[in-house]
Amino acid sequence: MSVKPATVETIEVTAADLPLYCPTPSMKLWNTHPRVAIPVEKLGEARCPYCSTLYKFKGELPKGHH
Repeated sequence: MSVKPATVETIEVTAADLPLYCPTPSMKLWNTHPRVAIPVEKLGEARCPYCSTLYKFKGELPKGHH
């Protein structure tokens, strides 16, 4: 029997999405986990500790974000 690896989603986000939380408003409510902040602005990318979705930041950070 062959087991397929789980598909991990990658989502690109911009400054308009900050502050970023997972699950995002577009995710289905029945398939969500507790809301958690995703610090994507610190390293340019961050992974959700619950669902492993990878968020990648694109563009410039607004002033005041480090």
